[in-house]
Amino acid sequence: MGARVRYVNCPRCGIQVPWVQESAFRPFCSERCKTVDLGAWATERYRVAATEEDKDAADEARDPPEQ
Repeated sequence: MGARVRYVNCPRCGIQVPWVQESAFRPFCSERCKTVDLGAWATERYRVAATEEDKDAADEARDPPEQ
């Protein structure tokens, strides 16, 4: 009995893409969608949200407390 193929939606256009080794651009449907998505990250149209708490932790890691 063969394995069932899983399908995912392309994050860029929503087309269903089979999640198999032969899908060279997975999870994207094509090189174009992959490139457009990368461009969106590069131009900061996509951002990962940070909280004030995250900023404080980053500042502490950079500047250790003086003794």
